[in-house]
Amino acid sequence: EVECVVLTIFTAGERDYIALLPMEGEDSEEGEVYLYRYSETEDGTPVLDNIEDDDEYEIVADAFDEMLDDQEYDELVGEDEVE
Repeated sequence: EVECVVLTIFTAGERDYIALLPMEGEDSEEGEVYLYRYSETEDGTPVLDNIEDDDEYEIVADAFDEMLDDQEYDELVGEDEVE
């Protein structure tokens, strides 16, 4: 069991995924991010599933990286500076 911070919940393809950042341990020191399939039960309980397929993982990792790149751009260029 590892305590994590939820970085974001995002959609890639037709599914939702969650990006988690561990709070302690070797993975947290290296900035390792955990990616899982994400869904919720009818009562709103979060459900995480492993991504078993390499192709699916590549799609999810690329979508997460692209989202990070977009956020970095937004932070570097203020909204009032964009024409």
